[in-house]
Amino acid sequence: MTSDDAFSSWWRSFGRPPRVMGLDIARAVAIIGMMGAHVAGIEDRFALFDPSSWAGIVHGYPSLTFALLAGFSVTLMTRRGQIPEAQIAAVRLRMLGRGATIFVIGVLLEALSTSIAIILTLYGVLYLVLIPVLRWRSSSLIMLAVPLGLLGPVLLAALAPLPDDAMGPVLEFLLRGSYPITVWLFFALIGMALGRLQLLHMTTAFWFTGAGLVLLVVAHALAAMPVRDRMLHAAVFDLEPHSGSILELLAALGMGLLVTGGSLLLARPLRWPLLPVAALGSMPLSAYTAHVVSYFAMAGPEGWLASPDILLWSTVILFAATTLWSILIGRGPLETLVARVGDAATLMRARHDGDGRMEPTGR
Repeated sequence: MTSDDAFSSWWRSFGRPPRVMGLDIARAVAIIGMMGAHVAGIEDRFALFDPSSWAGIVHGYPSLTFALLAGFSVTLMTRRGQIPEAQIAAVRLRMLGRGATIFVIGVLLEALSTSIAIILTLYGVLYLVLIPVLRWRSSSLIMLAVPLGLLGPVLLAALAPLPDDAMGPVLEFLLRGSYPITVWLFFALIGMALGRLQLLHMTTAFWFTGAGLVLLVVAHALAAMPVRDRMLHAAVFDLEPHSGSILELLAALGMGLLVTGGSLLLARPLRWPLLPVAALGSMPLSAYTAHVVSYFAMAGPEGWLASPDILLWSTVILFAATTLWSILIGRGPLETLVARVGDAATLMRARHDGDGRMEPTGR
């Protein structure tokens, strides 16, 4: 196939159902938002009712939108939870392989010692944590998410005064890092439940958008209430990025639904102009990794970047690179690696012979 034929085929087919192009667009928005937090030098403050602060939306919200979209991705990858009993072991091993690979990529990026709080290590752990609930009903997923959303912030606020390394490296990483597992699990569970809806129906997109706007407004209105108790403020009313409070979760859920719903609404009427955005969002792992590596190349270990021009040019280059890769090759390079490791994990599992004994698959 010539490059012209590849482009023509991609132009006609990329983002068409059964692929949900709106989710690709939402992932791209989340990636660009995180890039903005890292390189643009934007003040770490966002107040919904103060338009002068709106650029601060890049802090906190994009990463939690990415966590919500992780739940959507897991649901679509596992056939909306409708996994036959005969295939559940293979699906779980595939999730294990994918999660472990993403975790390793995250560790390698952390070894660069940039000033970026890497999301991929926790993202890989999240894949592993979700393995037991892959076949749960949507109602069960929500019933687990709700207490996480209410009790998780209280736990995080109670742990905050402890000295560094008081709980050991594993619990410090899971509960007191930039991305606490209780917060990300809350968003992933919600995403898994919502991902089982009819995402290609405009009614669903409108509901996401409307519900997201309501949650965002309500959270910021409640956060404006004066609260004197320090513990209550930290656990419930604190809207600082990565605070993990109940209202931050509520506001970030609203923002995530607003971005997802808006992306689903725009994907159909604006498909052609949004194709480069969707191309970036179709390979978020590769795009995020490229961003971190380029940050290291520009700033070095522990260096800082603070220029809107860097965000602009980084975004343009990523759009061009991911679009070209999508046209000529297809799936992103790291997405391909993660998928192959996941598939390899299923081939390594033991199988039963006729009388029920366990035998290696390579016999």
